[in-house]
Amino acid sequence: MKRYHCAVELAVDVIGGKWKPVILAHLKEGVHRYGELRRRMPDVSEKMLTQHLRELEADGLVHRESREGRVPHVEYRLTDEGERLRPALEALYDWGTRRAADQGITFEPLPIH
Repeated sequence: MKRYHCAVELAVDVIGGKWKPVILAHLKEGVHRYGELRRRMPDVSEKMLTQHLRELEADGLVHRESREGRVPHVEYRLTDEGERLRPALEALYDWGTRRAADQGITFEPLPIH
């Protein structure tokens, strides 16, 4: 078992990096299909998105469910453990929003499909 010296070190090890917090932030809004996540994150490669989703699933933060039907698809949602990150994700969002306003940064609109 890996040893940590600080709780933040553990948290960053599990959800750190450029894309994992973004994936989690989108999933806190609700269930998303893989394609929806890709559209919301146009700069992430398919390989990286798939890899991070698998890691988040292995860490117990994301649940992956295959849905059968006329058009089979896969849905992702936060697990109960992932839901426990909601306050931290909302705090990051609020901080980023304030920082963007202070720095005059605007966000590009998402592509509509």
